[in-house]
Amino acid sequence: MVTETKISKGFQTVVPSNIRKMFKVGPGDIVEWKTNKNNRVEVFFRKKITINDVLGMIDGPKTDAVEMKKRIQRGEKI
Repeated sequence: MVTETKISKGFQTVVPSNIRKMFKVGPGDIVEWKTNKNNRVEVFFRKKITINDVLGMIDGPKTDAVEMKKRIQRGEKI
């Protein structure tokens, strides 16, 4: 599949909608441009990391900050 876009006077271009949907990219994501030995350019998308992505990396029991504070105030071990 070949899709074309035009470079504006400000050296900007648009990521075509079919490409955005296919790779699930949006505002805040990074576009990386890499040249290879054949004088061609490879384009990579790097997703913006959200707090939910970071929290999803941590395994362990779910915690409730309010309940933890109450237990500490009562002198209970956590």
